[in-house]
Parts: sequence; C-alpha cells; structure tokens
Amino acid sequence: MKKESKIYIAGHRGLVGSALLENLKSKGYQNIVTKTHKELDLTNQKDVEEFFSKEKPDYVFLAAAKVGGIIANNVYRADFIYENLMIQNNVIHQSYLNNVKKLLFLGSTCIYPKNCPQPMKEGYLLTDELEYTNEPYAIAKIAGIKMCESYNLQYDTNYISVMPTNLYGPNDNFDLEKSHVLPALIRKIHLAKLLSENKFDEVVSDLGVSNIDEAKDYLSKFGVNENSVEIWGTGKPKREFLWSKDMADACVFIMENRNFEDTFSKDDSEIRNTHINIGTGEDVSISELAMIIKSIIGFNGELVFNAEKPDGTLRKLTDVSKLNDLGWRHKMNLENGIKEMYDWYTKKQESTNCN
Repeated sequence: MKKESKIYIAGHRGLVGSALLENLKSKGYQNIVTKTHKELDLTNQKDVEEFFSKEKPDYVFLAAAKVGGIIANNVYRADFIYENLMIQNNVIHQSYLNNVKKLLFLGSTCIYPKNCPQPMKEGYLLTDELEYTNEPYAIAKIAGIKMCESYNLQYDTNYISVMPTNLYGPNDNFDLEKSHVLPALIRKIHLAKLLSENKFDEVVSDLGVSNIDEAKDYLSKFGVNENSVEIWGTGKPKREFLWSKDMADACVFIMENRNFEDTFSKDDSEIRNTHINIGTGEDVSISELAMIIKSIIGFNGELVFNAEKPDGTLRKLTDVSKLNDLGWRHKMNLENGIKEMYDWYTKKQESTNCN
C-alpha cells in the first residue's frame, strides 16, 4: 500500500475497525474512506454496488460484522448467519468487480471445531463439528474464507483472510447481554464495586436508568450486587485474548508486506486453509481472568461461578507460528491491556456524566 492509496475500512466504528483506522492514520495513510451503517448498509447489494462503483477503493479491510457473546450467538442465530453472509458476499464480490488490489477479510477463531486439538492450527479447519452455540456465525466466517480463496484461485485476486482470537480494547461492546466475556466482566465488576461504595448516581448514569432501585433490579438479572458477581460456567475454560491495537498492527503489516501466495506452500497439491491465525499463543482460564479484573478494579466482593450455565469450548488457543513466520508478533500483555481498557472505559463514563 502507498500512503496516498484509497483505503476502505468496512466497519470502522467497531472494536476492530476503529483500531485499524487509528493504526493506518498513525502510519501516514490519509486517503481513508469510511461509512457508518446509516450511510451504507452493507447487507444491501444495490447500495454496496453503488458505493464501490463511485469510490473505487484500492484496498479494503473487511472488518464489518455482526458479533456478540455466547448468549447473543445462541439466541440470534438467524441474524448472525444472514447478516454476516450478506456483508461478506457484497463487499468481496464488489471488490472483485471494481478491481480492488488487495482485500483483508477478518474472521474469528470460532471457525475451528468444538473439540479441536490445541493449539489450533490453520489446517484443523473443517475437520470436525463446530461449537453449537456459535455455529451460524462460524459457518458465515468459514464461507468468507472460502470465498476469498475461491476468488483468488479463479480470478487471480489478492484477498487474505485473518482469524483473530478473542479481542479486547477501546470501543469494545460492554452490553451486559450481548458483549464478549472480558468487557462483560469489566463492566459487571466495576458496577458491583460502585454499589459496594454506595456510588449510586454513577451506577444509575452508567446504566441509563431512572433510579438506583431500577438499576439494582436490572443488575440482579446478571447476578451483580454489592457483595458478589455471578459468572457463567465453572471458570475452568481457557481463553486467549489479543489487544485490539496489536490485532490492527498485524493486519496492516500483512497488507503492507504479504500477499495471498505467501499464505500457502508452493508444494501443496490443493490450496486450502490459507487463512492466518492472529493471536498471542497464550491463554488464561476464565476464573484467572476474572481474578485479574477484580484485582485491577479493586472490588472486594465474591466471584460466584454458576456451573449450571454453559462453559462453551473448554480451550481455544491459536497456533500463531504461521503469523510469526510471516514476520509479526504481539506486544501487549494481558494485565497491562486490561488496565488500559478499564481506564478507557472509566474515562468514557466520566465524559458521558459531564455531558
């Protein structure tokens, strides 16, 4: 990519897209095109066709997606498969029709089988059944990988798929029902601490409710009170977490320095599993994660693990040797990342209160 190249970031307001936008700007890229969902509905084929025909971007980062935690994935199954397939199909196909030089498609490591050997290598894709709770989302992302591979092989395009592990960082989704585990834990434990310190005005403001009784009633649905925080599952499952800014740096590195032909061996008789895992290669149990967050926030209450709730996959650790061999390694460790994320969240709340 050249500094003056026109770059389109699909999904620039989300956790992934905002980190990409910040990284590109910090490296001197100035000709960046962004559109909000209101300005451009990526599930609408006609709107996407008109956008690409008008803008003619040179490079595309496809970070737009419908994402959520275990509850949202399981409840809104049709939404997750429909919206993600439509977004991918429209953006990838229009990139081909409008001669985009290179596209980076972002997926998720939930593409791997439920009982996948650990750590998860790219070659383990489609070797067994998926985790049921996020099967629709995973199938959509697998379709995106195969679409990129197929267009490359048939049309000689240069589309690369990357599969980040669990991401966290500024602009994450902290919704108590729909967010991923790490931001959900931060917000739950933060609110429990506020309750324990009788900072009721801050709790009411954070939740956007009318009074503290309404707030307490709402939080009770999620097992949050001044004495304890309920956490789904046994706490034994292990997860890998990657700082969103590290993820963005890896993506920009790949777009600047690597091509589709670098993602597979020239000796392969069949070209498949060309996607690249992006992660740290390190994991932590949910119970350990919760204790780290509790310590950083300074909550003195209990953490209660509800073993009647699902654990999900017991371990999801990526093998990042392919990425490392391509020349990139992560920089942020988990504890420092959580500190920065919590600082970002509290400052955002303070800013909201001032306004």
